[in-house]
Amino acid sequence: MAATQKPMRYGHTEGHTDVCFDDTGSCIVTCGSDGDVRIWENLDDDDPKSINVGEKAYSCALKNGRLITAVSNNTVQMHTFPEGAPDGILTRFTMNANHVIFNSDGTKIAAGSSDFMVKVVEVTDSSKQKTFRGHDAPVLSLTFDPRDVYLASASCDGSVRVWKIADQICTTSWPLLQKCNDVINAKSICRLGWQPGSGKLLAIPVDKVVKLYRRETWDSQSDLSDAFIMQPLNVVAWSPCGQYLAAGSVDGNIVVWNMETQECIERMKHEKNYSICGLAWHPKHRQIAYTDTEGNLGLLENIGDGKKPNDKVASTVTKDYNDLFDGEDDDYLNGDMIEPQSSPKAGANEDDGDDLMPTSGHLKRAIIDDDDNSLDIGMIKANSNLEKEDDDDDQTGGFPALPPSSTQQPFYDGPMPTPKQKPFQSGSTPAHLMHRFMVWNSVGIIRCYNDEQDNAIDIEFHDTSVHHATHLPNSLNHTMADLSTEAILLACESTEELASKLHCIHFSSWDANKEWTVDMPEDEDVEAICLGQGWAACATSALLVRVFTVGGVQREIFSLPGPVVSMAGHGEQLMIIYHRGTGFDGDQCLGVQLMELGKTKKQILHGDPLSLTKKSYLIWVGFSAEGTPCYVDSEGIVRMLNRGLGNTWIPVCNMREHCKGKSDHYWVVGIHENPQQLRCIPCKGARFPPTLPRPAVAILSFKLPYCQVTTEKGQMEEQYWRSVVFHNHVDYLSKNGYELDENAKSQSVKEQQELLMKLFALSCKLEREFRCMELADLMTQNVVNLAIKYASRSRRLNLAQRLSEMAVEKASELATAPEDEEEEEDFRKHLNAGYSNSATEWSRLPVRNVQQDQEMEDAEETDAYEEVEETPEGHKQSKKIVLSEEVSSNKKDPVVPSANVLDTMSKYSKKTSLSSSRAVNKQNPPVIKPLIPKPKSKQALAISFFQARTLNSSEKTVEEKEEKAGNESHEVKVTAQESTENRRPKTGFQMWLEENRANILTDNPDLNEAEVIKEGMSRFRMLSSEERMVWTEKAKGGTVNDLTEDKKRKRPTTDEDEVKKNQEQKPEDSNLSKKPKPLDQSTNVRLAAFAFKQS
Repeated sequence: MAATQKPMRYGHTEGHTDVCFDDTGSCIVTCGSDGDVRIWENLDDDDPKSINVGEKAYSCALKNGRLITAVSNNTVQMHTFPEGAPDGILTRFTMNANHVIFNSDGTKIAAGSSDFMVKVVEVTDSSKQKTFRGHDAPVLSLTFDPRDVYLASASCDGSVRVWKIADQICTTSWPLLQKCNDVINAKSICRLGWQPGSGKLLAIPVDKVVKLYRRETWDSQSDLSDAFIMQPLNVVAWSPCGQYLAAGSVDGNIVVWNMETQECIERMKHEKNYSICGLAWHPKHRQIAYTDTEGNLGLLENIGDGKKPNDKVASTVTKDYNDLFDGEDDDYLNGDMIEPQSSPKAGANEDDGDDLMPTSGHLKRAIIDDDDNSLDIGMIKANSNLEKEDDDDDQTGGFPALPPSSTQQPFYDGPMPTPKQKPFQSGSTPAHLMHRFMVWNSVGIIRCYNDEQDNAIDIEFHDTSVHHATHLPNSLNHTMADLSTEAILLACESTEELASKLHCIHFSSWDANKEWTVDMPEDEDVEAICLGQGWAACATSALLVRVFTVGGVQREIFSLPGPVVSMAGHGEQLMIIYHRGTGFDGDQCLGVQLMELGKTKKQILHGDPLSLTKKSYLIWVGFSAEGTPCYVDSEGIVRMLNRGLGNTWIPVCNMREHCKGKSDHYWVVGIHENPQQLRCIPCKGARFPPTLPRPAVAILSFKLPYCQVTTEKGQMEEQYWRSVVFHNHVDYLSKNGYELDENAKSQSVKEQQELLMKLFALSCKLEREFRCMELADLMTQNVVNLAIKYASRSRRLNLAQRLSEMAVEKASELATAPEDEEEEEDFRKHLNAGYSNSATEWSRLPVRNVQQDQEMEDAEETDAYEEVEETPEGHKQSKKIVLSEEVSSNKKDPVVPSANVLDTMSKYSKKTSLSSSRAVNKQNPPVIKPLIPKPKSKQALAISFFQARTLNSSEKTVEEKEEKAGNESHEVKVTAQESTENRRPKTGFQMWLEENRANILTDNPDLNEAEVIKEGMSRFRMLSSEERMVWTEKAKGGTVNDLTEDKKRKRPTTDEDEVKKNQEQKPEDSNLSKKPKPLDQSTNVRLAAFAFKQS
């Protein structure tokens, strides 16, 4: 049929929940196990009025401005409605009452209790009470005869009794139900119902059928059943006109019968199959409100069959269709409603008709062709057997009935379209609230107050050095806001008199005029806004995104493929989420665009589908503090963009795991990758926090959903990959010219390599040698050497041999790969073709292996590499002349101002501060660096890590170019290798070991090279600190050249930055798969100690 099922919403904490309408149907009233009665203006009311009536409320009834509740202190209370003021206690029981009801005129109430009693009390004088005894178990439910002669009750003793109220005697009793000892254990709560008006029939839900008993004779007239009902029915409810009967089952199905024909006219499934425990008909319209045992509230609209179409019907159909699809199909929904014959049931607003609703194309065709596949309403009516009566129901207001259905058609149970979620601002609470958050982000908080006294906006900054707190009037009724360290952005919707406006307060401006406003064109409303660095953007109802500078200059405009849902900005990045299409069965169908609005504008994600948990919707979208796009869905799953895996989305946290109750939620305010923190506000029994009292921010940890994280292996795998994912931003930021903390980067690499080594040791113990090889593939060079050592110690010679081969293979790959790439990089830079600096095929190594890929995930600096790692050997042919002519030929002074040449290689000067900070970082005392052995000495790889550092050919070339830039011939460079090597600074330990190697070998002639080093280490540690300092000083002394170079590097001038960046990073970065910073010596020692300890 054409009934519309609205998406359910959270009403109360989990537990039995009751529902009713007020007399006029203007609001829905629910009560639940949280002890609250909530008054909802409609299903979309995000701020229902709440009245606390006790610890738990079991049942509620409402008539004539009186609200009756059965609460857990064993009383039946009365409150005024809608004020909610307590108005006395009507009656008490020795146990809690399970059900309360009003009679038809609201003068009496009946209550049934777990102490087996039923009481009828007069509302105006509670001393006038009648008690009905006879049940042998708790009373489940009651219903008044509309004529006030009888009262029916159902009980856990299995009986349904009919009492004569005046005489307080039991007229009849039927043993219909399954016996149980308490309401909790009852298979069904058996909410029975007397037909309104005449009171001719009593409907009782018994297992999967509704039994109908005739008044006075008390014989069973008929049973209502349907194949759709698979589980026992819990509750029945009559429509106010008595023409329809609705029933809800314990597995969440609702069915509606037409009582004249006894045909089932509606069938509805609960979204999550929760047990239906409350049903209430709207007093005027064809609407049913229902509640489930998890505290949710739902609504069914447009139930039943209707009369001839009129303009009112057509407009309602159009409205419902638009509500559901936000489509522009009004033109095709006016006039005669038609429908293909193949549709399961004929009706104008056939939401569940597969052929009509999901696409407007089908609809258009049917209307335009008007052929055999279509019918008009007149034909449908002519073919249906329904009588034309109850016109008064159609005229009562907003929900006119729809055209009659041919109920003989089979029931359709296909996918239903999901209503599209409305646009929202991340970090805001619903716009209809009087006091609300307009935005809460990592910069500050904007609150909006809209009550009788004041319509104003308060802005507060977390860091008051950014700006002081501000109070603004809100005369334009702004509903959207965003906040950055530069500006405040506000927007309002259009009114009849005023256009929609975008208002910016650019508080970081250095001139006096800090505010600007832009009016949108007519019939165009701002729906979402965001701020970035130096720009602002808004998405409008005309499916446009408008970009402005933060000073108010209009920039680019582009179209969106669908209505916007939300948008976010960070630095140069703009992320937009929009509707790609219509989702079905509770799923949203969203797309995401990610753009960079810097000097080279480009699109990173081209409207890719956005992954959401099933039946969920988007609740937050934004960037981490480090600039990685993230979003959160209504099921509490936080996802982050994994730039290391082709811009895919990875779930990094499930906030539901941190919630105590099903109705508790976390409201996200910010995400940080370093340290790993998810900052959010816990909301008990709600999705968002109130403005007062000020909510406290909680910090949740991240956890990737890897398998078997309770085991040691799974735990370490999760930690490793989490570290990788959460350090992807390092490469992205360095590529985009931000200054980075080198220590943090090397710390992350160290952490990852330690985890790999632990996993390697674990696999070794488990004799999983193939797995060991796979892990070694992810390791850096020096850790592979440790792994070889560990394998040897563990007597796994086959593994050690294979690891050695792998290390040799890697070394040769690393030695050859950068050459090819540098050639291409050089060609590309000198063309100056303005290509994007994204990681295109040019900026990828031609030969990649898993180890390189892994390192790149945390240490790659694709663009920094493109700009500064001009490995001279790689440029032997193409750049020899440039370098040799323009870099100083003074051998003793390699850092002369040759910056003019190298400056042309850098793309923009944002990098200068970066290079100087790196240069300073690199002047720490020399460390043992990751080695690539020369191809000649490959076989010595296993121990090369511990030997004095020897250079491969490319490094020697680097040294040559630094020290002897005037020599153009490659041959000359190679001949100078010996002196170059000697000039390399050594550590104090290496110098000490050279002098004392003979002594160690004399004492222990059978030691191999690695063991000599180990013995040397232990002896060196035993020296006094003064002696060690002497050796360190000796090592530092080095050659005059190195010393002068050190001094010069410590005080870089701006002009020299680019040169220094090149010269500092040539030997280091090109050394090993572009690894930006090697592990320091202490790390290696610790890793080595770990390996020895394990063996």
